[in-house]
Amino acid sequence: MPTSLLFTRPTRLALAVASSLVASTVFAEDTRSPVLPEVYVIGAAQSGYNEKASVSAMKTDTLLRDTPQAVTVITRQLMNDQAMQSIADAIRYVPGIVTAQGEGNRDTAVFRGNSSTSDFYVDGMRDDVQYYRDFYNIDSVEAIKGANAMIFGRGGSGGVINRVSKQAGWKPVREAAASIGSYGHKRATVDVGGAVNTDLAVRVNAMVEQSDSYRDGVALERQGINPTMTLRAGKNTTVSLGYEYLRDERIADRGVPSFNGRPYNTDALTFFGNPGLSPTATRVNAVTAYVEHDFGSGFANGLVSNLVLRNRTRIASYDKFYQNVYANSAVNASTGRLAIGAYHDATERTNSFNQTDLTFSVVTGQVTHKVATGVEFGRQETDNIRRAGVFAGPASVPATNPVYTDGVSFPAAIVSNHSIAHVASVYVQDQIVFSPQWQAVAGLRYDRFSVDFNNRLATSNAAFKVTDTPLSPRAGLIYKPVEAMSLYASFSRAYVPRAGDQLTSLTASNRAFDPEKFDNVEVGAKWDVTAALSASAAIYQLDRSNVIVPGAQANTSALVDGQTTKGVELELSGQVTPLWSVMGGYAYQDATLTADQSATIRSGARLAMVPKHTVSLWNRYNFNQQLGAALGVVYRDSLVTSTSNTVTLPSFVRVDGALYYRLSKQYRLQLNVENLFDKKYWASAHNDNNITPGAPRSVKLSLFASF
Repeated sequence: MPTSLLFTRPTRLALAVASSLVASTVFAEDTRSPVLPEVYVIGAAQSGYNEKASVSAMKTDTLLRDTPQAVTVITRQLMNDQAMQSIADAIRYVPGIVTAQGEGNRDTAVFRGNSSTSDFYVDGMRDDVQYYRDFYNIDSVEAIKGANAMIFGRGGSGGVINRVSKQAGWKPVREAAASIGSYGHKRATVDVGGAVNTDLAVRVNAMVEQSDSYRDGVALERQGINPTMTLRAGKNTTVSLGYEYLRDERIADRGVPSFNGRPYNTDALTFFGNPGLSPTATRVNAVTAYVEHDFGSGFANGLVSNLVLRNRTRIASYDKFYQNVYANSAVNASTGRLAIGAYHDATERTNSFNQTDLTFSVVTGQVTHKVATGVEFGRQETDNIRRAGVFAGPASVPATNPVYTDGVSFPAAIVSNHSIAHVASVYVQDQIVFSPQWQAVAGLRYDRFSVDFNNRLATSNAAFKVTDTPLSPRAGLIYKPVEAMSLYASFSRAYVPRAGDQLTSLTASNRAFDPEKFDNVEVGAKWDVTAALSASAAIYQLDRSNVIVPGAQANTSALVDGQTTKGVELELSGQVTPLWSVMGGYAYQDATLTADQSATIRSGARLAMVPKHTVSLWNRYNFNQQLGAALGVVYRDSLVTSTSNTVTLPSFVRVDGALYYRLSKQYRLQLNVENLFDKKYWASAHNDNNITPGAPRSVKLSLFASF
């Protein structure tokens, strides 16, 4: 396992090729469309923060305001304006979702009180291995909240995050960007593409980054390249193909320990453990294929119309490794020392998924049905091995000098398993328009999810198979007092199998238990205030049940109703005026356990990483055609770091800002400042003693070029 952070020659070559495409601009125009006079627009794009529709939320082309579910879309314009590069950046402005630490090696989101490392998708396809995702090739990010098994299958217990990737099209794209900033930040991206001829378009996105950190010894390097092509394979058929290679290497940073129920008061740069012995690396190779055929209308004597068949395939291999030496206890008040832990973990997974969707409309009298039906097949093969760390000296360090220097070895595996999961699913959903005022949604998904699991270290019951066959319903009712407004009520269900988020949690003792179940009841309102400004509100209750707890008798277990989250989410996005764009929201979450789960984790305890109140508001204002500025404010209430409720992270307010200046038609400068007032705060946690300090004031200067 290489620990050096060096760019590979193939990726350098790929980036050079992409850069040469920018310079040569070899793509042809689509001769089937007239060439219109060029229009030069300065400033934020019209409705640049406001997305009107999402195919992912309903499997059909449905306006967000007519979707009976809370959905937040982070647009490309907002990603650019805030210089977003990660899932954590995007979550900051999404009501009802909080980022957790993820042990410094992966994206982790807490959706309405439910923590997940697997509810991540790209173009509606599962992308569930534990790693850090990048936005260099992404057009938008969709946060679809509530239970989502009807659309996405297993998981989706509190919500999902779906990244919508950039695709090849016939409109020329020739863009490049470079940024430098605090703590050695350096990053460059290119995005080039267009028509090769009237039937073929290609596009290449690529990225390199090398950055240090405000944390001692922490650094990252990553590279990615994503070529895509789109083919017109007939009058009404399109075929899109893509390949992505992503390499991410960094130091796994698990933050600081606690002391007397609060984060240990130390400098934000202090590393606990050993950064040199905490490397993490990810390799992703993914191939995608998308075929769409529009059959048109006029079937069944005109009753059936808009018949569209879509098929999407994603085959991805993941190679993920991390090793960490980290704080493993609170600071002892008597000795001033803390325990150190260490382990080494490696996962290899191959995902193969195929989805086929058929959508059409049926008119019966005064009622219109928009029907979506489909099947999904998948296979996931996973190898996971974990080795415990053995310390050469005492496994503790003083809090005042917490870098462990005696050496650590990783001789013996404590976890070693192999699993193969098979998925076969079928679903049908009907969106019914009764009148201009009333609509309804009803859907049902059947999944057959089986796991062949082999615990290679077990002496008995080493291999076994478990099959679950859950039904996941969805229902909603929509009332539209006016065309621009929808009031809705909805119910949805999701489940998580006993194999867990990462298919590694299955044991001989839990295999007989039903999957965990999540029920979401929600009422809300969505209003397109203007063509460029949208507002929404949602009130929900999300209940989790079938949680395993110790039974009344020794060596037994039982299932109980586990937790509930009651909440309110408010959101505003778009343009208040042609010069003033906003994105923001408020969330209230009351998330508690509803049953005792152990002798120390009791009913009524608060759920981890769930603040009761969060507020975020980002404003961009364009003073003229050249100059713009932005100001963002984020407030997060206090929260507990685990269901023990013994450690609390205090509330904080963070202010960010940005300046935008257009140098010419082709070039613009952007200055982003995070934590403008250099506020000391605690950003996230994994447990009571892995707490990440927030970054001090950070500056990033970017140059954008278009050709």
